[in-house]
Amino acid sequence: MIQAQRHSIKLTPYWWEDSTFPSLPARNVEKTCDVAIVGGGYTGLSAALELARAGKHVQLFDRQTLGLAASGRNGGMASGSIRPGRKDLVRRFGQERAQAILLEGKAAREDLWRFLKDENIECDFSLSGAFSGAMTDDEADELRRQAVFLQENLGIEAYPVQRADVPKFIGTDLYVGGLVRKDIGGLQPAKLLAAMINLVNTSTAVIHDNTAVLGSTSEAGGVQIQTERGEVFARKLLVCTDGYTDGFDPWLRRRIVPVRSRIIATEALDKGLMDRLMPPRMMYGDLRKLSYYYRPSHDGSRILFGGRDGTTAGDPAAPIAHLQSELARLFPELARIGLTHSWFGYVAMNRDMIPRMFSRGNTVYATGYCGSGVVWARWLGKKAAFKILGDVEQSRSAFDFDAAPKALPFFNGKPWFIPIVYSMYARHDRKMLLRRLKG
Repeated sequence: MIQAQRHSIKLTPYWWEDSTFPSLPARNVEKTCDVAIVGGGYTGLSAALELARAGKHVQLFDRQTLGLAASGRNGGMASGSIRPGRKDLVRRFGQERAQAILLEGKAAREDLWRFLKDENIECDFSLSGAFSGAMTDDEADELRRQAVFLQENLGIEAYPVQRADVPKFIGTDLYVGGLVRKDIGGLQPAKLLAAMINLVNTSTAVIHDNTAVLGSTSEAGGVQIQTERGEVFARKLLVCTDGYTDGFDPWLRRRIVPVRSRIIATEALDKGLMDRLMPPRMMYGDLRKLSYYYRPSHDGSRILFGGRDGTTAGDPAAPIAHLQSELARLFPELARIGLTHSWFGYVAMNRDMIPRMFSRGNTVYATGYCGSGVVWARWLGKKAAFKILGDVEQSRSAFDFDAAPKALPFFNGKPWFIPIVYSMYARHDRKMLLRRLKG
């Protein structure tokens, strides 16, 4: 079926069908500024806005047209999730910091909701809640414990879902239980990005898109930055390139692993079918290693289904077919449904598997969102701006570390090991599915 469809499937994000990014005029690159920012996604724009409003002279650089990278093509699920579990966080960072990390997720989500309201940003935001499915009884028990923890320790409205109640939230036989949490929402990510570009463009900050940064050198009192349109001396440099980090910063590139995440969009579905498959129109996911995530489109007319691509180059037919087969595993009635869009973007992983903010000389980094950048990217961009401003109270964050994530051995930007890791995760998930079928 994929072979028959693939020429009609658009390889651009579904979100771009009803959103456009502002066209920015070319402006002269100024030789000095207070802060130079590399990366024009949620992080860089959030930081630029805060810094400009604080009276700083800001220049933001991006190597391509704004909107083409992750902020304009992600799934629009505003989760602020953390990949390591609570026990793992405690083991690695201690009880106090682990608790602070989890609490900061709540603060970051609430801050995003306020930002959208205060700035009058129309991006089809809905505080829909999220459902996480359990494929085994052990997973159902784990999600029950998680619901108790969220309520008692973080003050988040959450509750477990028994097997008999699963159809109230999702029309599948794949899950034996689940978890609902009410503090997670969805939005149209390209509209959010377009609004943020407009906010920054009407501030005193200067945006230079299609202007690659080639490198930087620390000097007394600042950083000398080489761009393809000339050199700039900035008192501070903020790097916000995440999964799109290239060779301009080899030191960072050894610490951030770009991983492809792909999304498919179904054709428009009958309302009755959508009502059966996704009755409350929530955000969805489960506990599989390969991290599938899915949701209704912002108008509720179709399903967007995403997961790790598993490739580093080449033809998209195989990862598209894989996602379509997993969609059919979840919803068998969609086995022969048509697709309208398939696209990918890069998420940034690191050895800690949590977002990070850290400094190196006069350069500040905010990166490593591990696939949850809608919340974390904007939040850490804001925090990084306050760090540069020297505002100790407002810059305080559990993700502000003294040291950067450790470099990965034998890695210099090309994730040659991703297909191997993907294969291992897929094998784990197959074993889990077999246990589920036998049970």
